[in-house]
Amino acid sequence: MHCPQCGQQQISEVIRFCSRCGFPLEGVIQLLATGGNLNLAPIDAGPPQISARRRGVKQGGMLLLLGAVIVPLLGVLASYTNVTVFEFFTAIAAILFFIGGPLRMLYAAVFEEGAPSRRAGQHLTYAAPPLQAPPVTNRNVLPAAVATSPVGAWRRPNTAEIANPPSVTENTTRLLDKETNFPPQQ
Repeated sequence: MHCPQCGQQQISEVIRFCSRCGFPLEGVIQLLATGGNLNLAPIDAGPPQISARRRGVKQGGMLLLLGAVIVPLLGVLASYTNVTVFEFFTAIAAILFFIGGPLRMLYAAVFEEGAPSRRAGQHLTYAAPPLQAPPVTNRNVLPAAVATSPVGAWRRPNTAEIANPPSVTENTTRLLDKETNFPPQQ
């Protein structure tokens, strides 16, 4: 198998990354194993789960709406009958629904955990079938050596033939050839 990015021949068929450029080869192995077909199937996550925060805000809203219906009904019943129990229930229902509902929403918004954030385009999740290594016939045999140069490889140019380096003795010989005008030593 060759790397689709740089053309490097891979030593083994089960290698995960290209040895030259680092290209991930798992998808290539999967494509070769399935004959070029990617069998991507959506993962069924079941019914969508709502977060605890959203559920708590919904509960508080339902308490408020229920209070808007029940408290007036209890008030009408208390005004048409002379039973003091309905007046007591009307007061308790008003406190429970109109104070308890917003308190439940506030508690959910501040203290309960929200849903994990989604990035754009992350609506469906797909999973590929599990990666299977090709069958190994004989583990003790190395692949045959191939003497090919890698595609697009850079070689350092040979500059030795362009110019010969100067000799070390050339400069020192010139210095000896010059006449020296030193005064005689005593």
